[in-house]
Amino acid sequence: MCLLFLSYRTTPGYRLVVAANRDEFLRRPTAPLAFLDAKKTILAGQDLQGRGTWLGITAQLKFAAITNYRQPGANREDAPSRGEILVDYLTGQQDAEYSVHALAENDAGYNGFNLLLGDRKELFYYSNRSVGPQLLAPGFYGLSNHLLDTPWPKVIRGKALLYRDMVETKHLDPMRLFDSLADNFRPPDEQLPDTKIGLEWERLLSTICIDGADYGTRSSAVITVSDSGHIEFIEKTIHRSAVQGITSKFVRQVMQA
Repeated sequence: MCLLFLSYRTTPGYRLVVAANRDEFLRRPTAPLAFLDAKKTILAGQDLQGRGTWLGITAQLKFAAITNYRQPGANREDAPSRGEILVDYLTGQQDAEYSVHALAENDAGYNGFNLLLGDRKELFYYSNRSVGPQLLAPGFYGLSNHLLDTPWPKVIRGKALLYRDMVETKHLDPMRLFDSLADNFRPPDEQLPDTKIGLEWERLLSTICIDGADYGTRSSAVITVSDSGHIEFIEKTIHRSAVQGITSKFVRQVMQA
């Protein structure tokens, strides 16, 4: 996943609201949102190549999300799957605090990542390209492929588009959030970050919803967790075809904590 906006204990009636896009090479095999366990207590998508996930939640209110840290030339092909970090946490017995600190002490083998781990009590952010784990206060956050709230144009624009519907709203409508996640505004070149990938790639990756010939936004997702523990996870899967263009399918899954 490459772009995420999160309202943590700031939306009236909700402890957590997440709106996110997963950007990936179109050839990478992926399974859509589904329960990962027989008891139907763990909801997540699945990366069929790395065997991990990028976003998931459990009926016990364990939440996990990850984005890659953009660092061309520094990635190792033999590094373990970053998506497995989420699966291990969501299927394990340890809480967010223990898990994020244990990872921070043993993360040297992974390529760069940004991680969010939460549970009923707390929410943590951690990047293995920065300092140690950070306990997050209630607030509204944006995360792409640099550190939390790095003011890349797509993060600034996404927070501006989503703040009203995620934070200021009196009646949250999850479906409205998908409109902002589909935004394709491209900022001018002088506003783009220089992450050493070349101007053409910077332009392609600068939009909230990416639409490239081989790389793009594969899915959008909205997770809501009400104060009463009602969990809703909606995924919009996106498929690119030279004949059919972009089509979408909504998958809605509901759990109760």
